[in-house]
Amino acid sequence: MLELKHIHKYYNPGTVNEMCLFDDFNFKVEDGEFVAVVGSNGSGKTSMLNIVCGSIGVDSGKILINNQDITNMSEHKRLSKIGRVFQDPSLGTCPSMTIMENMALAENKGKPYNLGFCVRKKRKEYYQDLLRPLNLGLEDKMDVKVGSLSGGQRQAMALLMSTMTPIEFLILDEHTAALDPKTAEINMQLTDQIVKEKKLTSLMVTHNLRYALEYGNRIIMMHQGKVILDKKGKEKEALNVDDVLAKFNEISIECGN
Repeated sequence: MLELKHIHKYYNPGTVNEMCLFDDFNFKVEDGEFVAVVGSNGSGKTSMLNIVCGSIGVDSGKILINNQDITNMSEHKRLSKIGRVFQDPSLGTCPSMTIMENMALAENKGKPYNLGFCVRKKRKEYYQDLLRPLNLGLEDKMDVKVGSLSGGQRQAMALLMSTMTPIEFLILDEHTAALDPKTAEINMQLTDQIVKEKKLTSLMVTHNLRYALEYGNRIIMMHQGKVILDKKGKEKEALNVDDVLAKFNEISIECGN
């Protein structure tokens, strides 16, 4: 279970540009939930993910994973429990290294860096078996540098690599936004498959309302650092795109647009 308790976060504190993003923000994600997070730009979606992952700190409040306080835990230590896939496919892989080398690095995440070979040829078949279900032909390109792959291929690899070691949470930050519609659909289907097979607790920020409604078992909408819509289970299933758009329009009118 993930909990954000009484989170306060200011940007540019003490300056004329001071902005309060979170003011006593509270949010809880139960084990096994796949939460789609929607909201307008600046609503706090990605900042919330950054706070969970430790990319940015908080001014006050607590972040708990399974009742363990990780508020002051460094980002790299949190990543032993968390896998993250970014919007930019290039951020989840190393372009100058081969597919084989990238997979080996992912498999060894969190392990001690002792002297020895990171890439072991005897693991090649194992990596190929992991890549084959993607149906992207990557299993036949083990010695190809990742930088030469398409964005969709790299994002599929980044998703697979983020879950190669045991993790408790999967964080998806608009991970299909930079892809063409067909490739985005493939990556969403792969996401859903991995989440279900590995029984992961997941947070997915997306601007694609269809994905937000079609995938996962809970949807929240954020606005000005607050959760203004929270539906799960049957309530979520009853929603359609028009319902969510109506909420967006309501916000827009309230903001004078």
